[in-house]
Amino acid sequence: MPKFLIRRWHGMHVLWALALIFLLTVALAWYEWLLGLVGLLLGGVVCVYFILAERAFRRDLQDYVLTLTRRIRNVGNDVIAHLPFGIILYNEDREVEWHNPFVSAVTGRASVVGVPLDELFPELRNPTRDEAEPGKVVTKLGDRVFELLFRGQERLVYIIDITEHWSLAKKYEDEKVALGIVMMDNFEEVAQGMDEQQRALVLSRVTGRMSEWAQEYGMLLRRMSADRYLIVTNKQTLRQLEQTRFDLLDEAREMTADLKLPLTLSIGFAAGFDSILEIGQQAQSSLDIALGRGGDQAVVRVGQRQSFYGGKSSAVEKRTRVRARVIAHALRDLIRDSDNVIIMGHVQPDMDAIGASVGVWKMARHLGKESFIVLEDVNPSIERMMNLLQEDEQLYAGFVTTEQALMLATKRTLAVVVDTHRASMVPEPRLFEQTDRVVIIDHHRRSEEIIQDAVLVYMEPYASSTCELVTELLQYVHEDIELEPREATALLAGITMDTKSFSVRTGARTFEAASYLRRNGADGTAVQRMMQEKLDEYVRKAEIVRHAEIWGDDIAIAAVERGEPVPQLIIAQAADMLVNMSGISASFVVARRPDGLVGISARSHGKINAQVVMERLGGGGHLNDAAAQLKTSVREATARLKEVLQELLNEKEGLAE
Repeated sequence: MPKFLIRRWHGMHVLWALALIFLLTVALAWYEWLLGLVGLLLGGVVCVYFILAERAFRRDLQDYVLTLTRRIRNVGNDVIAHLPFGIILYNEDREVEWHNPFVSAVTGRASVVGVPLDELFPELRNPTRDEAEPGKVVTKLGDRVFELLFRGQERLVYIIDITEHWSLAKKYEDEKVALGIVMMDNFEEVAQGMDEQQRALVLSRVTGRMSEWAQEYGMLLRRMSADRYLIVTNKQTLRQLEQTRFDLLDEAREMTADLKLPLTLSIGFAAGFDSILEIGQQAQSSLDIALGRGGDQAVVRVGQRQSFYGGKSSAVEKRTRVRARVIAHALRDLIRDSDNVIIMGHVQPDMDAIGASVGVWKMARHLGKESFIVLEDVNPSIERMMNLLQEDEQLYAGFVTTEQALMLATKRTLAVVVDTHRASMVPEPRLFEQTDRVVIIDHHRRSEEIIQDAVLVYMEPYASSTCELVTELLQYVHEDIELEPREATALLAGITMDTKSFSVRTGARTFEAASYLRRNGADGTAVQRMMQEKLDEYVRKAEIVRHAEIWGDDIAIAAVERGEPVPQLIIAQAADMLVNMSGISASFVVARRPDGLVGISARSHGKINAQVVMERLGGGGHLNDAAAQLKTSVREATARLKEVLQELLNEKEGLAE
């Protein structure tokens, strides 16, 4: 009981009053004893009354306090029982010790005491945070969404229903704007040989199907030009399109195939950015990537996520050389405006990379600029070519190491990257920090890891090789340019190597480039000598093929887990041997290379998109041949390869019809 209530009767003022009454009574008894006796009796009565009143007050006060306490306890129990959120107390073993009725209503159980938290909320099975620290976990039970607030020190969990807030946030996210650009691949070139009636028929058929497709998903479709369309939709619809894996691509391909026309669609989508302007820029960038990868595919960019769909057909060869002429003139101006030219291929260069580098070197020398080719080591695949080039002292003197290249580079140096467009694949990425003048010449399908801020990009997936592209550029850079026989031979060797002696990815322009090189003195016999195999190399390839296994119905996988490291050239040639066997639609060879990395070479006849498979393993390439390098064991690389193949088969992605 509070002290101020006790002191209400027994304070000093009360004692002084009683003392005064006693003194007055004594004084009165001194003069009149009878009156003094009466006063004493009356004083005793007053004292007894004071005591009885105090006891009654304390009893009433105690009853009041008890009643109030009971009411507060009852109200507290009622509040806890009807709280709009759940409360769980758990023990050291993460088992429920107590919970309020809200938890029962949520879980549908009368009691969950003794039930582990992991069983109630599966999201808690793999905690990624410190249990002692407060934290939040969002979980879904039935059609409701809950937020779990942890108080680790008290072993307490609050369960809050955030369904409405979550639904509102989801609706907001779903209704964000998504922009798409659709382009008909090679429409202008395809339409060149058509009359107006045929042209109108093709446009009507394709446009009609696109309009039906847009109406089916509630999208706004507007035509921007003869072969380009704009799509306005939202993220929810975009997710639906991704779930269908953009089946419009297959329909358009089949539709135009009936007309004997190689007409396909390329689609670029973007969403999840702050402004409409940025969304539009990212949509155009996605379309550029789709076109750079050969067309007939869709590229979707949502925030930092980039996804690829389609890509089931090979790139169609362009019939005109207008772009080659424009690129050649632009490259000529860049070379003339530079202090010097430094040319780089990819790490572990092949004959295509070296041959293309020699072509660009010749181009720069003819324009009066010093040029250098970055080459760190000579691997077996280019050994014979380097022996041939060594006979030309001036050309061979142009080969420099990476350190020498860094010393030669200035702010006005033109860095030309050939046969790759990935920064991680060049021998010296630091060169890009010393100059902002970068040119890319490549025939591979564009990947996400493209060198940024290049001033000129010439990527044509239809081309057989980079040497083919460089050969065409040489014809337009200057009229008087003449190749030396060794230079022409190097370029022809690159084309021969990548086309497997003109048997794959070979178009009319490939033979035109080869014809130009032959007129300039290219030695076909020397090229064949470069392509010759050694007996021990053939034996190693045969040994790899002998241990190949059939995965699925017609996919050959050869994994070399033991023995000496295998050069990348042997790995690639073994994959070529496997895919050329009867009943094999795709082949994969996995082996450890001399540099310690595990190399994977992929070859395909079209059923499997080799580029898509290798991209999921961190590599890249073409539809029919690609490669990847992994920092792991052969066994783990093989297991990962099979997982990717199974994923693609389940998704039907990267499969040709």
